Amino acid sequence: MKIALAQINPTIGDFQQNTQKMMGFIEKAKGLSCDLIIFSELVISGYPPQDLLERRNFVAANFDNFHKMVESGRGIGVVCGFADKNPGQQGNPLYNSAVLFEEGKLLHQVHKRLLPACDVFDETRYFEPGTECSPFFYKDSKIGLTICEDIWDDKDFFSKRHDPVDPMARMIKQGADLIINISASPYFAGKRELKLDVLGNIAKKYKVPLLYVNQVGGNDTVLFDGMSMAFDSTGQMAARATDFEEDMVVFDTETQKGELHPITQTSTESMLKALITGTRDYAHKCGFKKALVGISGGIDSALTACIAVKALGKENVLGVFMPSQYTSQQSYEDAENLARNLQIELVHIPIGPVFDGFLQTLSPVFGEPSYDVTEQNIQARIRATLLMALSNKFGHLVLSTGNKSELAAGYCTLYGDLSGGLAVISDVPKTVVYELARLVNKEKNVIPASIIQRAPSAELKPDQKDQDDLPPYEILDGILEAYVEENKGPDEITAMGFNPAIVRETIFRVDRNEYKRYQAPPGLKVTSRSFGYGRKYPMAWKWQDLI
Repeated sequence: MKIALAQINPTIGDFQQNTQKMMGFIEKAKGLSCDLIIFSELVISGYPPQDLLERRNFVAANFDNFHKMVESGRGIGVVCGFADKNPGQQGNPLYNSAVLFEEGKLLHQVHKRLLPACDVFDETRYFEPGTECSPFFYKDSKIGLTICEDIWDDKDFFSKRHDPVDPMARMIKQGADLIINISASPYFAGKRELKLDVLGNIAKKYKVPLLYVNQVGGNDTVLFDGMSMAFDSTGQMAARATDFEEDMVVFDTETQKGELHPITQTSTESMLKALITGTRDYAHKCGFKKALVGISGGIDSALTACIAVKALGKENVLGVFMPSQYTSQQSYEDAENLARNLQIELVHIPIGPVFDGFLQTLSPVFGEPSYDVTEQNIQARIRATLLMALSNKFGHLVLSTGNKSELAAGYCTLYGDLSGGLAVISDVPKTVVYELARLVNKEKNVIPASIIQRAPSAELKPDQKDQDDLPPYEILDGILEAYVEENKGPDEITAMGFNPAIVRETIFRVDRNEYKRYQAPPGLKVTSRSFGYGRKYPMAWKWQDLI
């Protein structure tokens, strides 16, 4: 049996476009004489639809378009995911379902049994868990059809399991000789290796081929890398679609061989491609053609501008340079050189006169002249106001430029540099920002070397350096990774060799700045635990886990 693994980039709720894409791949698979084509989890609606699943008409549209697919998808078997109604009187009103249909008839249907409720997932809010997990005959195979999490509960791989019943093990026991898994498995750096281990080991353990089809593209802040794969009965990868692009590969169950399409080779390369994909999809799916970036002459705005150009094209990116009296000559030169290298338009809007006007207006209330963080924040908020004015006037999407280290430590200004429509690198630690910048420059020096080499500074006061207020980023990022992503306590972090005083101060900064992150723009998720979706803490709380 020749099976096509088709990964598409659905837009949530764009049922017509999603099904048209599916039909395009179906015709392509038929042209290759495939017997079966497989699409991803909830592909009809796009994933994750969130509370749209509580809208009756949304569910009805999902159902109607699914049935249109069943009627029109002839000449080949089709496996896909959609939201089905729970006809029972108890439990949640919907099932997360997978079906096989052919020639206008439903041949088999299963409901997702293991519903995740962690990180970006909230499926127990909407779906009722399935109870049946039996294999079925199709052509020359007895297929075990599973949905995403249903295969991520192997007792030999995970010490903590979600469910006493392993759907995989049950179907193998009932004679399944081919496993199909349709997924919407979000990307984060380092997950690729885990995914390969899990899928390969399942195929090897049960001595059956395993086909995995994943969603691709960005929906809001959640990114999907695609990389749909087939493993043979020895656990070796036999077919693979590319990452972060719509694609289709074919696997033959008789020869257990298929196509291996190229993918990014390193974690840094995949993260850069993820950020480009996420920026492009967020802009286009929200109806934006163009974006603008406040370019400061620093590395964060330089990297954000590079990502924007790769995502949207140089003709669709506007750079805005807003110098003050504290802006160095080097920043002027670096901003100009960056814009020239990227071939984007760069407009200059000095903020000095506006800043002076603010100080004059506030002087009767402020009293004796002094300069502290208040005046620094005023400058950041002036810049944000100018960017949002340009956005309103021209309809461009404002891309904010703050990184994860700054966001974690609260080293950012509410209604200032936190403003924008999308925070492109807000889940990228500062040390990784440098890695990505060097990758951008791998073939050609797009980002001026001086931007990468000079000490980072907000340039909001004379001779300011980030390290005047923060630990060195190499130390800060190590502590943040342990505290935010690995959920380690201060004693555990100190035992890793970090200075106890710096650990205490860093944790205090993270905890007290939750209110800022609640008001930050949505940010693309590229680490195992991002702020927002992935980490939910109260803003008002007293308990502190400090050593």
